Amino acid sequence: MHPIAFTIKLFGQQFTVRYYGLMYVIAIIVGIFLTKAEAKRKGLGLKTDDILDFVLISVPLGIIFARLWYVAFLWENYSRNPINIVKIWEGGLAIHGGLLGGFLALLIFVSWKRVPFWRFADAVAPSVILGQALGRLGNFLNGDAYGIKTYAHAPFGLEFARGTPAYSYAHTTPPFDTYRLHPAMLYEMVGNLIIFALMWWWLRKREYKDGFIVSSYLIAYSLVRFVVEFFRGDALCLLGGTGCLPTATASSFLESLKTAQVVSLLIIAGFGWFILYYQLYRKEEVTH
Repeated sequence: MHPIAFTIKLFGQQFTVRYYGLMYVIAIIVGIFLTKAEAKRKGLGLKTDDILDFVLISVPLGIIFARLWYVAFLWENYSRNPINIVKIWEGGLAIHGGLLGGFLALLIFVSWKRVPFWRFADAVAPSVILGQALGRLGNFLNGDAYGIKTYAHAPFGLEFARGTPAYSYAHTTPPFDTYRLHPAMLYEMVGNLIIFALMWWWLRKREYKDGFIVSSYLIAYSLVRFVVEFFRGDALCLLGGTGCLPTATASSFLESLKTAQVVSLLIIAGFGWFILYYQLYRKEEVTH
């Protein structure tokens, strides 16, 4: 794997295209078609221009909030060289921050276009989880969102290319009898693809109440993320930094907590209650 997809020369300048960014571009394009198809099926009356309007709102907000979330937990590092904050092509976008930005974009869009919030959120959810899967493929090619070390001859362990964050971690973190890492980003990618398959070919066609699809997505993704975090080598820690200490060696319980696991548990509890309290699992007759 290698982070650079290709280079092109335009107007005398050479530009580098990274797989990380390329995967997100593909995710956006595919997401436009999927969201348009699902919005049409749900009778939302949205045109292609409307979906593009949503993309123009959600993508910038998603990226900004995803970056701010990541930087906030690593502020000690970024405060020394603030210019690095804008270098998103090197990685460092946190999905939970992106979801907050996406939620704000949804609020703006449904108020503007006057469509039901939860129905449109259900239409968008499959595209989001597929985009996350493609994003994890970008992480793999970029050599970030890597896992902890495996044993020396583990068949599932991978060695990453020189110059990637994963390579740096593997060569500076003990034990030094192996440089193979868990491909944590691929574990999550597979989980995300399974969630997408269940949502696209099963759940979305069963006509549950509005809000059930997006709530199920958030719960299912949170379960996947909670498990994958046990294998992450660069997980954001609740008290800041990365590479949270194991409970046995941490001076306090909080030092061992990973941000994504805490947030995942809160999402599971919150949206689990939301589904049960409003009985979103009950089917309703199609009126749109």
